This record gives sequence, structure tokens and C-alpha cells, in this order.
Amino acid sequence: MAYSCAKHSCIILGKRLIAFGFILFAVQGCNSNKMVYSSNCDAGISFKKVDFSTLINNIKQYDGQYVEVSGTYQESKDQSALYNDSLFTDHSYKHALWINFSQDCLLYLKGTRKGLFEPTDGEFVLISNKKLKIRGRIDLHNTGHLGLYRGSIDRVSYVEFIN
Repeated sequence: MAYSCAKHSCIILGKRLIAFGFILFAVQGCNSNKMVYSSNCDAGISFKKVDFSTLINNIKQYDGQYVEVSGTYQESKDQSALYNDSLFTDHSYKHALWINFSQDCLLYLKGTRKGLFEPTDGEFVLISNKKLKIRGRIDLHNTGHLGLYRGSIDRVSYVEFIN
């Protein structure tokens, strides 16, 4: 009788270890699919994580500072802007940030030399209407195309696609 209990316990333990292994594999798989483009132009800089609404409402306090903020990116002929991705906020230009990508901070896919704005297999990475996490420096003096925006994020050195 003792032998069958010990055997039964080993089977349960084995099943739990297998289940744990599958969960660990799934989590690792999700993390490896992140698309992160970065530059070393601001290596060593500490970025302040800030909520989009907090940044917009207190933008003067962040002028010249390096921040990390998330939102929905929109681009078109005369637009390169980050908007709050909340459905309950104002989505006008005055509540958006101009995104000033720079040749000084070339962005490459992590672990490769594939640039964010370089075609891969004849295709460009589509970033418009995507949720992004961006790191860069706030500049209140650059208000984007026709001066419509609240300010800008210059020296963008990190772009992460958020699912």
C-alpha cells in the first residue's frame, strides 16, 4: 500500500512539473516577441516613467528632462505624434506630443542591425496607429508641425511596441 501512494505522489509531482514547464515556456515565448528598437545615443541616462496624462498636464515641469511614456503613435505627411491611448481623454493636437525622430539616435531592432525606418524584405515597419512606449527628452520649444502640439519628444532612443 505504501508503495502505491509513493508512486501516485510521484505522478502528481511529475504532472505539476510538466505544467510549470509549459507555463514557463509560454511566458518566455511572449517576452521574446517584443519588438524593441533602441539606440545607444543616450546610454547612461535615467528616464523618468510618467503617465501620458500626467506628462501633458504638467509638461512645464518636464521640459528638458528624459522621460519614458506610452501612447498611440500617429503618422502621416505632416504628422508624427503620440496621443493618449485612453478613450476618455481629449485627443486634440494640444493634448498630443510631436515625436521628433533624429538621425543622431538611429533606432535598431534589439539584437540586430535592422533599423526602424529601413525596409526589411522590401517592407517598412508600420508604426502608425500602434501603441508604443517611447523614451526621449521633452522639449517645450518644439511644438511640431504648424506649432499645433503641446511639446515634443526629441532624442528618441527607445521604441517598444505594446500589444
